[in-house]
Amino acid sequence: MRKLWLIFAQTATVAVGVLFVITALKPEWLGHSATLPQVVELRQAATVPGVPARAASYNDAVRKAVPAVVNIFTSKEIKTPRHPFLNDPLFRDFFGNRLEDEPQRAASLGSGVIVSSKGYILTNHHLIEAADEIEVALADGKKLRARIVGSDPDTDLAVLQVEGGSLPAITFGEADALRVGDVVLAIGNPFRVGQTVTMGIVSALGRSQLNIATFENFIQTDAAINPGNSGGALIDTAGNLVGINTAIYSRSGGSMGIGFAIPASSARNVMEQIIQTGSVVRGWIGVEAQEITPEIAESFRLSSTNGVLIAGVLRGGPAERAGLKPGDILVAIEGSPVKDPNSMLNLVAALVPGKPVAIQLRRESKNLEIQVTVGKRPTQQRRRR
Repeated sequence: MRKLWLIFAQTATVAVGVLFVITALKPEWLGHSATLPQVVELRQAATVPGVPARAASYNDAVRKAVPAVVNIFTSKEIKTPRHPFLNDPLFRDFFGNRLEDEPQRAASLGSGVIVSSKGYILTNHHLIEAADEIEVALADGKKLRARIVGSDPDTDLAVLQVEGGSLPAITFGEADALRVGDVVLAIGNPFRVGQTVTMGIVSALGRSQLNIATFENFIQTDAAINPGNSGGALIDTAGNLVGINTAIYSRSGGSMGIGFAIPASSARNVMEQIIQTGSVVRGWIGVEAQEITPEIAESFRLSSTNGVLIAGVLRGGPAERAGLKPGDILVAIEGSPVKDPNSMLNLVAALVPGKPVAIQLRRESKNLEIQVTVGKRPTQQRRRR
């Protein structure tokens, strides 16, 4: 019995050994596959010719516009009080020229947009006012001296020109195509860090009464605009110019998501006049307008607050010669309704000096129409911000 048990144990041991060898070396002999580690298959996205690899990228728009956006460096000499020791001959003989006044210069930085291959550049008036030296740095690093063609403080725009051969010019976007919610990109040189692109949307259109300029019709955007971005380009997703970055609302000096740009259509109109004549000519009738409040509307028995109250008439001006009087309610100009003082200012500014226009107004519960010969708006000093 003991001998039989020993033979069984040896046979079982040999069988287990053989089974282990077959499982490791020839698993297919057993009639089924052994369980092996699974390999994860990774797929690489195929690049299709003509189809952008990143649908959400605005690289094409940026590459189209960036060569036309420049950095503007301005400087002006600061007059300092003469050192009192310079009036003493003893000190002058002892120290020689070391006490001579050395001129000091103040420098500022902004941005601009090349709008013509002939070297015309759009920027902000407040960047170049009082500057006696202006240098423009192109996107490729080349630096050129610039001259002022003309400026318009009323819209805070200026036109410069550089001589550097044929330059890359930006393409203007459609005047009335911009909508609230459209994606826009701001390009400029904030804080001297170098050319920078930021993205946002159009937050609002037609912003006014911000005390930034006399004539205001701003695009509001949340694309980051910081010091140094002024005068730079606001572009659409096709790389076309839709605005000139001008100002921000900020309590800290940096972007808080509220920036303002001059519409490209307004900037183009100003630019063309400056290039052709060196200045901008606007209509003027010589009245002081006041907003119609609900209380004023009630006292004048008006059905709405549309229009403006003529609070004053300049003596000898076009309005007085035509017969307008304080207390008149101006409701329309050449058939275009007047909603508030800002809209009246813009309507009058668009008129051609020397041309008679029809003014619709309300006087003592009567509707009147008066012909006024438009005058030329006097040049006004821009208020410093």
